[in-house]
Amino acid sequence: MNNSLQKTIVAGIVGTAIMTVVMYLAPLMGLPEMNAAAMLSGMTGLPLAFGWAMHFMIGIVFALSYTFLFLSNVKINNLIIKGALFGFAAFVAAQIAMVMMSVVMGPMPAPAGGMMLMMIGSIIGHIMYGIPVALIAKPQQ
Repeated sequence: MNNSLQKTIVAGIVGTAIMTVVMYLAPLMGLPEMNAAAMLSGMTGLPLAFGWAMHFMIGIVFALSYTFLFLSNVKINNLIIKGALFGFAAFVAAQIAMVMMSVVMGPMPAPAGGMMLMMIGSIIGHIMYGIPVALIAKPQQ
């Protein structure tokens, strides 16, 4: 396995772990509770462990899209800004995926605390995912 791929996988795992911590801290910031693993397992009807595995696999897939699509096509030198922009793009992609999944699997339950606060929390979480991905998956100097 080449170094770029290894760094990208690590970036996806670290970014997802940081995003998960932000999700668990969200109620302390006045935002609704967010548990992506529980949501994924609930939508699929599979055990929570599957939801966790799926959550981290999605994080790795998004990190791969950063390395192989976003990195070379977005001409921003500041990795923090580039990572934040990537995190926002991942948020948009996640929202599109959620809409598509709700068409197939039925409507999602309404979030506790309201949709606007949930969206704000999700944007923060995805930006906090994107920044470490950009910092870890950066190209070799």
